Amino acid sequence: MAAAQGSTGAQGAADPAVSLRFTVTIDGKSIGNFNTCSGLKVEVVMEQREEGGTNGFVWQLPSRVKYSNITLKRAVGPDSHKLTDWLISFANEATYKTACITAMTGDGEKVTSWNLDGVVPVSWSGPDLDVGANNVAMETLVLAHHGFLPSSGAGT
Repeated sequence: MAAAQGSTGAQGAADPAVSLRFTVTIDGKSIGNFNTCSGLKVEVVMEQREEGGTNGFVWQLPSRVKYSNITLKRAVGPDSHKLTDWLISFANEATYKTACITAMTGDGEKVTSWNLDGVVPVSWSGPDLDVGANNVAMETLVLAHHGFLPSSGAGT
């Protein structure tokens, strides 16, 4: 029953992917932890080519690789200034950066990481500031990138 809930794997060992947080660094500088990371996606765009005299199939040829934007979300907190500081520095000198998104367990152990090349911010949205609301103040960062970089070591 525990395996069905996702808290343990098939062998009874703890499943590290149950409760994750995501640590993000830009050019080696931490911009903090995030609760949600979506958009880690690669798509190979295929071109179809028909060959004369061959009616049984169509050639599927890879043409380009597309990478989705990555969306990171978290509650506003002590690390929020690190993110806005990076956004200000990008506005002053717009250059591509490298980034690393590391999935961490609740105990702080690394599960895996994704190294990204050519990272730029697409958008940032801060919280709606309403003293009458009963919501957590959230911020959202959207990043574009040129692709993944090779892992720097085992287990990444």
